Amino acid sequence: MASGRIPREFIDDLLTRADIVDVINARVPLKKKGREFTACCPFHNEKTPSFTVSPNKQFYHCFGCGVHGSAISFLMEYEHLDFVEAIESLADSMGVAVPREKGGKGAPTEAQRQRSKDLYTLLDDANQYYQLQLKGSPTAIEYLKGRELSGEISKRFNIGYSLSGWDHLLNHFKGSYQEQQLVDSGLVIKKDDGKIYDRYRDRIMFPIRNRKGQVIGFGGRVLGDDLPKYINSPETSVFHKGRELYGLYEARINTQKLDRIIVVEGYMDVIALAQFGVSYAVATLGTATTEEHIKQLFRAVPEIIFCFDGDRAGKEAAWRALENAMPVMQDGKEIKFLFLPDGEDPDTQIRKIGKDAFEENYQQADSLTTYFVDNLHSQFNITSDEGKTRFLKEAAKLLTKMPDTLIKDQLVQRLSDMTNVDKKVLFQREITSNNSLKDNSTNELNSNRSRLNYRSVSLTPIRYAISLLLSEPSLVKLIENIEEIALSKLPGSDLLTTLIEAIQESPEIKPIVLLDRWKDTEFEAPLIQLMKWQPESDDIAILSDEFKDCLNKIYDRAEKIKLENLIHKAQVHGMDSLTDMELQIFRSMYRG
Repeated sequence: MASGRIPREFIDDLLTRADIVDVINARVPLKKKGREFTACCPFHNEKTPSFTVSPNKQFYHCFGCGVHGSAISFLMEYEHLDFVEAIESLADSMGVAVPREKGGKGAPTEAQRQRSKDLYTLLDDANQYYQLQLKGSPTAIEYLKGRELSGEISKRFNIGYSLSGWDHLLNHFKGSYQEQQLVDSGLVIKKDDGKIYDRYRDRIMFPIRNRKGQVIGFGGRVLGDDLPKYINSPETSVFHKGRELYGLYEARINTQKLDRIIVVEGYMDVIALAQFGVSYAVATLGTATTEEHIKQLFRAVPEIIFCFDGDRAGKEAAWRALENAMPVMQDGKEIKFLFLPDGEDPDTQIRKIGKDAFEENYQQADSLTTYFVDNLHSQFNITSDEGKTRFLKEAAKLLTKMPDTLIKDQLVQRLSDMTNVDKKVLFQREITSNNSLKDNSTNELNSNRSRLNYRSVSLTPIRYAISLLLSEPSLVKLIENIEEIALSKLPGSDLLTTLIEAIQESPEIKPIVLLDRWKDTEFEAPLIQLMKWQPESDDIAILSDEFKDCLNKIYDRAEKIKLENLIHKAQVHGMDSLTDMELQIFRSMYRG
């Protein structure tokens, strides 16, 4: 595979030239329905088709589970590819070569690419070396037998052993690799005084693999009771703890139908569960579960079960996982929390009760919504006004991070029922979805209603204008004064003006390119929500009239706000505080 960053321009062009209908239809048969195509969603079980593909927007969306995106994101989800692999797959299907940047800021140099290549080779050689040492170490073999691990499962996970001396690995690789390469790999440590020695000594070795199966690091467990019990590889150019999960590669290749993943706390838990047939367990690498971990798991499966000890540390780890899951939750994906009895971990538990009983415990796992509410409820006395306020404030902190989903709606409803606070005003400022686009004008909130994701959502003139532009970018020609929209400071004006500028700069740009370009920005969530909307008519004359009406309402609303600000300034500081220009505007607008 070629190295180097893929140019942004190439990705934009690829999305513009690709036909998402062809890409998806080759994998999921589509049926024409009006201006769109439909199918039963390939990402969750359903009998009635709710998966739609828009050839105009080059966008797919499932109204059942909430998945959505471009041709690239579909390939990532459907074929479990990473971003680069999906681009390469799409380009290959179109007979296009993927270019790579040789330089530029952030692009790896040829020397850096070679070092990474050498590092994978070195780590794989180390993996084989540690396995060889295990075969010749009766003490290490006895330890594994004492943990009731079979030879077969040890081989599946490539378990090895590091000798107790200070320089066994160092001497083994002398002449094969340079000293600095060994340091860069994390296999050896170099002190400030120049002394160098093996990082892992007298430890059971667990190789950590990336999704391609390449060894990227190691975890080492002491045989006795010495501390630290576990040592993980340090961060390197190929190993980042916040992105990698132990056992994910093995879960993918050893599970016939991978539809759920259970997240546990340690290497031995993963291996013990696999030995008993639960082949879909993974573990974080000495860190809390991160957003990137959850995104990676959701690309592979629709259901994640966090399985932790029932003690305080386990509850804290579960809550951190929930906090990091909130920003990446989506309809059609499920997160559960399973807490084991005191003194038990997955390793000991499955040996006591077996695979079937262990998996039956999933039925007692708390859903994300249940754990969210119950855990917060246990911290606050909501029978008092003060306790209720603190409870709702703490809930709002987390819900502001959550995308606009049915899951979020269910949480809001549940909190409303618990506190007897009307959900229409519950967390009005904190958790109203996409409140950067929320306009508090009563008249505007009651206008232009549309069905988005099975729910009625108010489309203010700004939201409606954005939706119309996403359906028919040529409407941008009707805008005469973008400055007035930008200076209005109305909620959502930033996104609207940014969208207008992008279309004016590239008239042929596809909405899906903008969505991909603005990924992980403040614009992504509202843009996704508004792309789901489809106007009832595709008549350009009707769309033009609707768009002009939106612009007029935006301009009128901006004028009213401008007048309100001038009146406020005059009331607080006196008429003399107004500039000549402000006085002129005031007199021309004010009729009171």
